[in-house]
Amino acid sequence: MSGLTEVTAEEAIVLTESGAWLLDVREQDEWDRGHSPRAHLVPLRELGSRMAEIPADQPVLVVCLSGSRSLRAARALVGAGVDAVNVSGGMLAWTAANGPLVSDGEAAAHVE
Repeated sequence: MSGLTEVTAEEAIVLTESGAWLLDVREQDEWDRGHSPRAHLVPLRELGSRMAEIPADQPVLVVCLSGSRSLRAARALVGAGVDAVNVSGGMLAWTAANGPLVSDGEAAAHVE
């Protein structure tokens, strides 16, 4: 993914299923309403203090609700040497693309 700044939700779904690390930078209440079953939650406001949790040895896709917070997070991660890209359109686009979702610990019907 090196050199990319954004991927579409459709690309992100495929990349995540192929092993890319998905970082969700939304707040806990947003996460609770629905997130990818492969995502890792680190709210944007905590990113600086939790950088050690983000892998530097593999691609990282960054998502939020609409794509603006995740773009800021992706830029910060790239500045720290992480191969990170923003998921354009965020979870709104992910949901529209029928990406897998879980909420309240229950898998949605289209999740494997």
